[in-house]
Amino acid sequence: MPFDLAQLQATHKGAAQLLHRQHVNPKWMQALKLIGFDHEYVRAESQYLWDDKGNRYLDMIGGYAVCNVGRNHPVIRKALTDFLASGAPSMVQFDAPILAGLLARQLKGRVGRDLDRVFFTNSGTEGIETAIKFSRCATGRPTMLYETGAFHGLSTGALAMNGCESFRKGFEPHPDHFQSVRFNDLSSLECELAKGNVAGFVVEPIQGKGVNVHSYGFLAEASSLCHRYGALFIVDEVQTGIGRTGSFLAIDQEGAVEPDMVILSKGLSGGYVPVGAVMTRTSVWEKVFSRLDRAIVHSSTFHMGGLAMVAGLATLSVYEDERLAERATQTGALLRNGLEAMMPRFEFIRAIRQRGLMIGIEFAKPTSLTLRMAWRMIHALDDNLFTQAISIPLMQDHRILSQVAGHGIPVLKLTPPLTITPDDVTDFLSAFERTMIGLHRFPGPAWDALRRIAVNSIRSSTASPRANTESDAAQAAAEWLRADTQSNEHVEPHG
Repeated sequence: MPFDLAQLQATHKGAAQLLHRQHVNPKWMQALKLIGFDHEYVRAESQYLWDDKGNRYLDMIGGYAVCNVGRNHPVIRKALTDFLASGAPSMVQFDAPILAGLLARQLKGRVGRDLDRVFFTNSGTEGIETAIKFSRCATGRPTMLYETGAFHGLSTGALAMNGCESFRKGFEPHPDHFQSVRFNDLSSLECELAKGNVAGFVVEPIQGKGVNVHSYGFLAEASSLCHRYGALFIVDEVQTGIGRTGSFLAIDQEGAVEPDMVILSKGLSGGYVPVGAVMTRTSVWEKVFSRLDRAIVHSSTFHMGGLAMVAGLATLSVYEDERLAERATQTGALLRNGLEAMMPRFEFIRAIRQRGLMIGIEFAKPTSLTLRMAWRMIHALDDNLFTQAISIPLMQDHRILSQVAGHGIPVLKLTPPLTITPDDVTDFLSAFERTMIGLHRFPGPAWDALRRIAVNSIRSSTASPRANTESDAAQAAAEWLRADTQSNEHVEPHG
């Protein structure tokens, strides 16, 4: 029988989670079930998802800032199907595909800054690995710098520049010649640059894990320092690019930033086909591809695939036609204003960090005695666990997807499609407000969700070799689990 996709899916309807438990990643399925994210989505349109029971969800994650143009955009879908129907060749390898040339020209026209050469990749992580190689080849130096709190991917070189120990642990030893500098600290950066062995400094304009925003002027001065000491300045715009922050690149809002390389991915894909791009100066390019026998000294089998190039071209067209950067600015401001208006009422909220539709809501220890006790107990288990008390009810009670992010600092992160509407903002703010009201009542349903996670954490902890080193966490958790849940003491939000 010929392959029939519709028949295959119909035959296995409702089996996605079982198949993943059996053949892909059982621990991931266990985690999804624990936090109530174990839904089987069957349809997507723009900022919405539908599960197999017909429920609609508002997606405030956007595939980790992949779906800037929304899911299943009809213009991009048509471009991809037109390409498939054309019978055009793809991945000939000994070839110069026209679509790659067209996409490179489009990107150069938007980015400028004398970044005249484009190397296409399959992901942002691959773009980082490319930047590491290009930097070392162009400068003849070994050391790569990155900031504390950074996230540049999880392949070997990118992992060596990861600011979160939970990602690094278990994969040691990491490669040599990677050095961190303090976030947003020019003196720390200059101290390392002055050693004279730095090939390049890789920086996110806004850190993805915690939505940490640099002080205005930092990036411009950092690029100047790099050039003063003979190092390359490399901007990781994988999450922030393609309109996410209200401009094509985040550095477009940062003054005279002079990068030697810019790395793009995620939003360039249109949510369909993996694609990335490393844009670099000709002077760097010519050090890498220096002779005819080095014409493909750095390459990748899939890096100029036809579908990927079509997705990129169509995405840029949609970006312009629908004025998505402008929409990100407008709806991002609505979200920020609504969240900031809640801050006086809810003692857990510490700060709102926002640029366009990249938003981080940071939480902090409350002042009320009862809530401080709950805070201490949950943080003894895991610094990231508290934020699940927001993301879980947002999903279970309001069908809104959100993300926990922050490298140990409790942060709820929002990177929705740039197509969300003012009505979506109103819906999110209403759901978030109701969730915060519930969280300010202890005991209560929000804390019960954390209690369930805590039970699983204790079981996992005591079953592992690390149990003896986690006695404080286990003791705090046990104390919490023994707490008098019959107490009627509630801490009401102000106002």
